[in-house]
Amino acid sequence: MQILQLRLSPEETFNEAFLKQKIAKELAVSENEITHIQSLKRSLDARQRNIRYNLKVAVYLNNEIIENKQFETKYQNVSNAEKVIIIGAGPAGLFAALRLIELGKKPIILERGKDIKARRRDLAKLNKEHIVNPESNYCFGEGGAGTYSDGKLYTRSKKRGVLERILNILVAHGAKQDILVDAHPHIGTNKLPQIIQNIRETIIEYGGEVHFNTKVVDFIIKNNQIRGVLCQNNDKIEAQNVILATGHSARDIFELLNKKKIKIEAKPFALGVRVEHPQALIDKIQYKRHQRGEFLPPASYKLVKQVKNRGVYSFCMCPGGIIAPCATNEGEVVTNGWSPSKRDKATSNSGIVVELRLEDMQQFAHKGELMGVYFQQAIEQKAWQLAGKTQAVPAQRLVDFVNGKTSTSIPKTSYIPGTTSVEFSNIFPKFIHQTLQAGFQEFGKMMKGYYTNEAVVHAPESRTSSPVRIPRNWETLEHPQIKGLYPCGEGAGYAGGILSAAIDGERCANAIET
Repeated sequence: MQILQLRLSPEETFNEAFLKQKIAKELAVSENEITHIQSLKRSLDARQRNIRYNLKVAVYLNNEIIENKQFETKYQNVSNAEKVIIIGAGPAGLFAALRLIELGKKPIILERGKDIKARRRDLAKLNKEHIVNPESNYCFGEGGAGTYSDGKLYTRSKKRGVLERILNILVAHGAKQDILVDAHPHIGTNKLPQIIQNIRETIIEYGGEVHFNTKVVDFIIKNNQIRGVLCQNNDKIEAQNVILATGHSARDIFELLNKKKIKIEAKPFALGVRVEHPQALIDKIQYKRHQRGEFLPPASYKLVKQVKNRGVYSFCMCPGGIIAPCATNEGEVVTNGWSPSKRDKATSNSGIVVELRLEDMQQFAHKGELMGVYFQQAIEQKAWQLAGKTQAVPAQRLVDFVNGKTSTSIPKTSYIPGTTSVEFSNIFPKFIHQTLQAGFQEFGKMMKGYYTNEAVVHAPESRTSSPVRIPRNWETLEHPQIKGLYPCGEGAGYAGGILSAAIDGERCANAIET
């Protein structure tokens, strides 16, 4: 086997005959000697007019039998093993459960929301009838917010082996092999539900338990040691270890911890809007050509700028995607975005958000460590009121937004519940509004054509990360006050996406074992 690094045009990259010919020439061998070509890593470089893929391949020569080392997990039956309670069935909770099974412990997942199929009906009601089920929505239910988060598998973690392990587990449960190769892997919101269900089936097959419609309302604590939890139906479930993986929108859990004087900390986060452009426009800007062509993916972008010493940046950019209503309670409007696996929708969208500091939230200082929660909630509630107390999201055309002008018309966008023309200075504090206005103007200079009234701004994008951190011991990962309580994932302030949440879930499972 030999490893080759190639730099090819998009057309060449996906032409098997050309690829084999190119490799034969590079290695000075005949094409007949090449028995197998395995793609190891693929990344797109669109910085110049001549767009290229960087491709890393393993080439097998004169081998009839090719070693293909399959990723293996050593799951065991844990039906009668020591129990560990996991609160939340998002990526952190599910991957914590899989790892616990490998370690010989029985995970008991308690999820406030419904299973995937039942959850879909609640999402339909939210989109069509503007009815928010506070226990079953885009944030709560099987798979958590991760199920409808687009399936982008990006992380800042540099631990290659750990990342490959998570990706391989996803492949073992139905994700395409491409996620092991692409530099920016993506599953797609249409594919994620089945993968999540497959993970649940694995957990149950090996003796774990998954309980839906099971909301935790209290912790059972004795002598600063967790003993179990109390559920809304008055069921007590006992265990010496509890992984708290409830996600960034479980405000009732933050309230419960605060009420019980279990230490939490206010945390900076980011908040802003979600902007939608025609995908063809973003393709033209990024690829510097009129037609994208079949060998290039829908183009994305990543934008960052400092405006008066405050960061404004793109967040969760979704090429070929849609904007979704992500409220978790009546009386609020929240947006997020996702893309299907083919990223073949006519529009692209991205959060454009402003970094917040604790001093920005001083109007809610009387709420103590929950000040960020109340700051976030106040903007969501104001948006709902301005939208006529519906989920028809406040919207402005982009240039109108920057000029402080109410849009006389809003073109149809991908946001199914509809839009309401609103001037955004009525939603946001002045410093957020002005930072976003200046940021969009700067982005227009960075991407010629981006700053246009064809684009529509939706508000707010407010759930970028948790406004609360639940502290934990650096070595044991336990809460510093409560032995056996393991704050985990996005809701605890230790992750930001599917991959990082899954990694943190495994870390907490490993910490319990040690």
